[in-house]
Amino acid sequence: MREIGLLGLNHKSAPLEIREKLAFVNLKELKKALSLLKRDRILKEVLILSTCNRVELYAVSSRISDILLFEVFEKLKGVSSEEISPFCYFKVGQEAVRHLFIVASSLDSMVIGEPQILGQLKEAYEVALEEGTVGFFLHRLFQRAFFVGKKVRRETGIGDGAISVSYVAVELARKIFGDLENKRIIIVGAGEMCELAARHFRSHGVKEIMVANRTWQRGVELASKIGGTPIPFEEIKERFKEADIILSSTGASRPLIFKEDVKKALKYRKGKPLFIIDLAVPRDVEPEVNELDGVFLYDIDDLKQVAQEHANNRLNEAERAKELVEEEVEKFMSWYRSLEIVPTIKDLREWAEALRKSEMERVLRGLSLDEREKQKVELLSKRLMNKFLHPLLVFLKGQTRDEDSVKEYSELIRCIFGLEDQ
Repeated sequence: MREIGLLGLNHKSAPLEIREKLAFVNLKELKKALSLLKRDRILKEVLILSTCNRVELYAVSSRISDILLFEVFEKLKGVSSEEISPFCYFKVGQEAVRHLFIVASSLDSMVIGEPQILGQLKEAYEVALEEGTVGFFLHRLFQRAFFVGKKVRRETGIGDGAISVSYVAVELARKIFGDLENKRIIIVGAGEMCELAARHFRSHGVKEIMVANRTWQRGVELASKIGGTPIPFEEIKERFKEADIILSSTGASRPLIFKEDVKKALKYRKGKPLFIIDLAVPRDVEPEVNELDGVFLYDIDDLKQVAQEHANNRLNEAERAKELVEEEVEKFMSWYRSLEIVPTIKDLREWAEALRKSEMERVLRGLSLDEREKQKVELLSKRLMNKFLHPLLVFLKGQTRDEDSVKEYSELIRCIFGLEDQ
């Protein structure tokens, strides 16, 4: 029987420099990877979730193993298992299902209760569906994960006042500057993280927001949404001297902002501090920038401390959310285990139907019945067969509490009714 497994790493298990090596920085790269995996004969279904905080490979195979999935990462990213295995987690079956439901419920997020992860999961699912790597199992699993994520937010207070990593960035800025009303900010990028951050900064009264994006039109659109000013991407380094805060979150595969760029800007700032927030994975800002006096550089891992403070306020709700997750995990696994008993139920029905037909033919040969009478006897025999099978089938379908029970009762029924060779 095919099994569901996952191999991944996240902000808890791996530092940023390791996560960068496995990150899929844009949609094109992700689609290319899925297209390659679609031709794999062992992996029957595949889905890749890649965000700032995690990279996870979900797969379905009758030969699922950590070795198999490490080989996938090596093929896609050129990293050996020895290099990344200390930072990875491998889960299979029920543990994989539980992990996904926990992720969908934002219980494993850097900021517990943040709403972005559910959208990121849906996007990962839709891309895999479009590329043809989602089949029966992953479809059912992820549809259930979406349901669980929504249920947790609906039935607990885990999302009340929920904050995103973007909001945490604003909190850091307030700790450094205090009042943000006279501050100017440059946003580099125009994605969801940038938009969220821009809106949070705007709500805290920053004086001016400048938006730069490689695609000019997207930068203009974001600037229009948040009451900002679009600036050409090529001019950002020249405009650094005007900014108090720089927030960058692009899909670039290598740094965009270097130590020398910031050093030049500092000459014009007359000792005023410059706060740089790098939310990108891989990082947009060269780490050496932090060596400069007067610069406060925070990457996404640096946000953990502030995020944890907010997460502590949600612990009680998180406990209730975990209970809901466990209930849903058991429901899903009950369905999953029931698949193993389906062939036995099918064979039992076929055996009973063959027996019914055989006996009907034998009996009808000795009776002089018209067509209407034959139909009545036929209907009676079917009803008797279904009534006989019903309690047995109900019993079988109820034995899905654990895998051993499914196998034990399936084998027992096959033995009793002589279905071994069917």
